[in-house]
Amino acid sequence: VQLQASGGGLVQTGGSLRLSCAASGRTFSNWYMGWFRQAPGKEREFIGGISWNTGRTWYADSVKGRFAISRDHANSRVYLQMNTLEPGDTAVYVCAAKSSASRDYNNWGQGTLVTVSS
Repeated sequence: VQLQASGGGLVQTGGSLRLSCAASGRTFSNWYMGWFRQAPGKEREFIGGISWNTGRTWYADSVKGRFAISRDHANSRVYLQMNTLEPGDTAVYVCAAKSSASRDYNNWGQGTLVTVSS
C-alpha cells in the first residue's frame, strides 16, 4: 500500500486548504482511511476517518465542524477539506489506511506540512 499526501502550505488564520491523499497498491474495498497530524513537540493526533465503502466519516472533537473528509473512488484519493484554520492547526498532516480486520492504522504515507499564520 502506498499513500502520498499533498496540498499543504501556508495559509492565514480563517483560511481554507484541501489536502489530498493518493492511495495505490491494492483495492481498498472494506478499508478505512484516516488523517492524522503531528505538531512540533506534540504527539500524533487522530483527526478523522472515512469508510472507503460507505463514505461514512467520523472526526475528533478538535476539528468537528471545520474539517471534512471525502473519498474519490475513481481516482483512488481521499481528501481533507480544512476550513476556518487556526494557528493551532499547524502540523504535518499524514494519511493512513487499515483494513477492516486491523484494529489500528498500519499503513502510513509521507506527510504534508500545513502552517497557519496568525
